[in-house]
Amino acid sequence: MFVDTHSHLYDEAFAGEEALAVERAVEAGVTKMILPDIDSTSREAMFSLADRHSDVLFPCLGLHPTSVNADWQKEISAMEAYMDRKIWAIGEIGMDCYWSKEFVNEQMEVLRIQLEMADRLSLPVIIHSRDSTDLIIKVLKDCKHLSPRGVFHAYSGSIETYRELQKLGDWYIGIGGVLTYKKASIAETVKSIPLERILLETDSPYLTPVPYRGKRNESSYVPHIAARLAELQEKSIEEVAQTTTDNAHKLFGI
Repeated sequence: MFVDTHSHLYDEAFAGEEALAVERAVEAGVTKMILPDIDSTSREAMFSLADRHSDVLFPCLGLHPTSVNADWQKEISAMEAYMDRKIWAIGEIGMDCYWSKEFVNEQMEVLRIQLEMADRLSLPVIIHSRDSTDLIIKVLKDCKHLSPRGVFHAYSGSIETYRELQKLGDWYIGIGGVLTYKKASIAETVKSIPLERILLETDSPYLTPVPYRGKRNESSYVPHIAARLAELQEKSIEEVAQTTTDNAHKLFGI
């Protein structure tokens, strides 16, 4: 049994095939999937899909850093309409300086606001971090009094960064298809991270693992990521499945 802790199954890439993708995932042993939010443009589609598969799909609420712009306050306000819905995390939130640094200060402010939101709701967070580790650490230091907890999605940092993060909250590491790529630096780092701090994810439809790289990613491919993790940590795939599933249940309360 596996949990995919990061799937954008409501993305247009799955249009009309969502039910089949859920079916394939369950057949592969991936019986639960966390759906991170992006922004108001896809939020209704996410919740609608989750309602149709409420025993398998677990929606979140958040504003993705690449959706932070001059109108970010309107996007934050738009989240209020969903506060009465059952959500399992605040995410996907964080910072992204890869695509643009135009609204970097706004990204930092929005991250702070959403960390405070998670604290008020007693929810974990799903952190997106791309070319922005130092800035996120700065925000986490400012918010240390909130005792944040959650997962760093698609983790690609060093073991030193992992250890620093543990001083600033209760953090798991999201590991996905990149782990299966040749020359992926995370393959070496993950050897030093305790299995008890690792979550499996796909980020579908993106970051497809080998042997399906180049095709649309989906949750049914989680076992391929688990197999590579088991190989690198010299553990059985059964232990990887059990421990990472327990981790997901503990963090998200699913």
